[in-house]
Amino acid sequence: MKPLSLRWRLVLIGGAAIGLVMALSVTMLAVLFDRHVQRVGVEDLRDRALTLLSGIEPGAQPGQPPRLRDQPRNPAWQRPFSGHYWQVWLGDQVLRSRSLWDEVLPVDPTPPPPGAGRVLTLPGPAGQTLLVLDQQVLIGRGDLAVPVRLLVAEDQDDAAAARAAFLRDLMPWLGGLMVALMLGSFLQVTLGLRPLAQVGAHLDGLAQGRRARLGQDLPAEVAPLADRLDRLLDDRDRELDRARHRAGDLAHGFKTPLQALMGDAQNLRDLGQPQIAASIEQVATVMRRHVDRELARARIRTDAAHARAEIAPAVERVIGVLSRTPAGAGMGWRIDVPPGPSARIDPDDLTEALGALLENALRHARSQVGVALRVQGAHLDLAIRDDGPGVPPAALERLVQRGVRLDESGDGQGIGLAIATEIAEAAGGGLTLANADPGLLVRLRLPLHLSSGVPA
Repeated sequence: MKPLSLRWRLVLIGGAAIGLVMALSVTMLAVLFDRHVQRVGVEDLRDRALTLLSGIEPGAQPGQPPRLRDQPRNPAWQRPFSGHYWQVWLGDQVLRSRSLWDEVLPVDPTPPPPGAGRVLTLPGPAGQTLLVLDQQVLIGRGDLAVPVRLLVAEDQDDAAAARAAFLRDLMPWLGGLMVALMLGSFLQVTLGLRPLAQVGAHLDGLAQGRRARLGQDLPAEVAPLADRLDRLLDDRDRELDRARHRAGDLAHGFKTPLQALMGDAQNLRDLGQPQIAASIEQVATVMRRHVDRELARARIRTDAAHARAEIAPAVERVIGVLSRTPAGAGMGWRIDVPPGPSARIDPDDLTEALGALLENALRHARSQVGVALRVQGAHLDLAIRDDGPGVPPAALERLVQRGVRLDESGDGQGIGLAIATEIAEAAGGGLTLANADPGLLVRLRLPLHLSSGVPA
């Protein structure tokens, strides 16, 4: 499973956080609305309790319980099971609103202290849930004042309906707010990660040779990473230089003993031992080829950050040298290399690769060698073709296999193709072989230097 990109991970995490916050916000708003509705309901019950108390008057004689002068005329208290009720204790007498019909509110028989009240939630008629104000007041003056307990209640279904209506009105606004926050989060993540695109551009420039290092012109958060990568590249270049110098020193160290070995073989030949001399010369020749190849590899530059080589002059120089050789003097050279395009490769490496490939073509051509250059996207395709016998298909397949050394194919290619392949791969390109019928077609693919002039 392909992992999510950093951008989508941050967007999903931000979206989950926003969703959680919005859910908590809805819950808290609902709780706050319920509390507000309850406070408003309690205040309404207090007003109704005052209306009910206004109809209660002290008894006509001392010691007589208070009496309800007149039934309150609120229509909600008259309609049975309307959801609005009252219940009053006048001494031993319990009076109820007509809306209670024959129901009695199940309340704690112990009343609150005189002058105090409490808010209760009680079951009511027809399965209703009631918000109840239970309070006790004193009716009368001085020592003649007597306590009166009264309950005023209303159904909470109205509060639940108001809460549902509030949430219905609130959800579209919260949904719009959530969408706006998600868009803001996406924009924040996009802008926040934009410096990473700058890092990618610097890496592309590094790979294409437009930059030697990542540099410090990056945001402060990624500058330490860029600095460590630059130091790692510096260490790699120093190690490659040391390895190249060691390989060159080792190859040069073998050249003198091999030359001495060739001299000993000649002495054996002079002493009448031609078979032993030929055997020694064959082994020494193979070893010299390996040494020459390692010397060529040691000269290959792997740091092509600022390397640039124009193709046309390099081809002209190499063909000019080969044309002065006996084989090249009578050869027909067909050159189709426009001026301008440059490759991102060291000029000496390009000359060595061209020399190896053109010498190989010259060695096997009958009468003509062709060189053509084409620009393909960010690469240059240099095709070198001869009109010789080509390569047997089975051997050609072996030559292009990954990991097979070209000079060990036994088909007379020498080490030229091996050197050219290693130079091309070190520069970020490659080498391919194909029979052209007649002849062999070699394609040298090199990265295009972006600042080079490319013909339309």
